[in-house]
Amino acid sequence: MGTLTVAGIGPGGAEGMTAACRAALEQADIITGYDAYIELVRPLYPHKEYLSTPMKSEIERCRESLRLASGGGHGKSGKKICLISSGDSGVYGMASPVLELAADFPDVTIELAAGVTAALSGGALLGAPLANDFAVLSLSDLLTPWETIEKRLRAAAAGDFSICLYNPGSSGRKDSLRRAVGILLETLPCDRVCGITRCIGREGESAALTTLGELERLQPDMNMTVFIGNSQTKPLAGKMVTPRGYKK
Repeated sequence: MGTLTVAGIGPGGAEGMTAACRAALEQADIITGYDAYIELVRPLYPHKEYLSTPMKSEIERCRESLRLASGGGHGKSGKKICLISSGDSGVYGMASPVLELAADFPDVTIELAAGVTAALSGGALLGAPLANDFAVLSLSDLLTPWETIEKRLRAAAAGDFSICLYNPGSSGRKDSLRRAVGILLETLPCDRVCGITRCIGREGESAALTTLGELERLQPDMNMTVFIGNSQTKPLAGKMVTPRGYKK
């Protein structure tokens, strides 16, 4: 019997990893993951064995990680495998597909090591944008129909949630953020306080405040995470702050 730990590596640097993630990486016989995430971890553990796969090979990556943990399906003793995701593996990561596939590998023990998702690490860069109820949505329609994304955006706006947007754009989705902002502007004012983070915890890291109206003119990319405040959110000393409500 082997063990597969699905670990979120946070932004990718050692200082952004949880102790549980570091322990899983240190104990692993083989570390598996998407090419770019493997390259973030490799300098920290240069002597480990690695297996990397390209984008859009998620199911194959999960299945191969389970196969390695099971000993290859030939009665061999399984190994300790650590499959990595950026941020937290349970938030748009590999935890879900691994658990869906796990029934085919009954001899593998599945463990999860929590990581720091971009909503939290990006929020810390901006200040405290998510101090009260908030919604996290991905603007990628690769796995979720755009009609569903639209419905969720309208619901989050109507509920006066602070909103964190993942995957606001890519080379193939250049207008996703513009379309999302247009939907939010049906309910929210154009001067609603917003924040933008880029390359969290990596070279080129940045954070800036803006407004919902200005977001509509922004050219997004996959290194960006977008924060939209609720009706109480305000800029304070250059930070984006959503009051918790204690003053009431």
